[in-house]
Amino acid sequence: MANCDNCPSKSSCSKPKDGCMIENNPLNKINKVIGVMSGKGGVGKSTVSVLIAKGLRKKGYKVGILDADITGPSIPRLLDIKDAEVESTENFLYPVETEDGIKVMSFNLLMEDENQPVIWRGPIISATVKQFWTDVLWDELDYLIIDMPPGTGDVALTVMDSIPINGLVMVSIPQDMVSMIVAKAVNMARKMNISIIGVIQNMSYVLCPNCNEKIKIYDTENINKFLEDMNLKLLGEIPMVKEISNISNNSYGESDKIIDKIFNPILENITKAIE
Repeated sequence: MANCDNCPSKSSCSKPKDGCMIENNPLNKINKVIGVMSGKGGVGKSTVSVLIAKGLRKKGYKVGILDADITGPSIPRLLDIKDAEVESTENFLYPVETEDGIKVMSFNLLMEDENQPVIWRGPIISATVKQFWTDVLWDELDYLIIDMPPGTGDVALTVMDSIPINGLVMVSIPQDMVSMIVAKAVNMARKMNISIIGVIQNMSYVLCPNCNEKIKIYDTENINKFLEDMNLKLLGEIPMVKEISNISNNSYGESDKIIDKIFNPILENITKAIE
């Protein structure tokens, strides 16, 4: 159980008397929980969550994705399961399973029309995320990937308070303004005593179609200084390539070989960090 004494939200949230963490469903056996966070929207956080899940699954692990971005859930579309239906009983929700065996729970899978907004206040959204942890029958998983919402608000606080995260992967793009916002998320996690695995730089460069040379769009000196100042490890860089930007349209085939070549070294860094 977490200790509430030093929790920055002690005065504003209601928790069990013996601590913050919510007990998971006893029928679930989840070995490791990895949160994917950015602090800012539009940097490819959900895409990175999918890449991590796909990479781990291809290595033979049992993997699930909990889509905690309730107001902007994109995981079902990225995994091409947006038309799937969630089965339920009186006691449980059952995650949808992709063709390659990744278990997924997202609020978009519970909506009749994915284009309709979720107009809820923070406490209701936070309660829904908690239910995705307690009421979903995940069964046995080696890894559960949590796709966090952008920012440092109620839902991010709820996930860090309530779910035993083994480590957070921060997603950024090499731009000063984004780095500043990601720094806020990093500092939030550290105040909540959540381990940070490292940073993935998305949209880091483009590849020349003729010579395959890396073309950097942003000033790398600023990025290196940011990582050094924040004492963060760079897990790897992801280029701007169509195979990744169009991942929702990709089936297993030639495009996955390119993704694997780019992402496997990053995945190795993540798994080593939380072993």
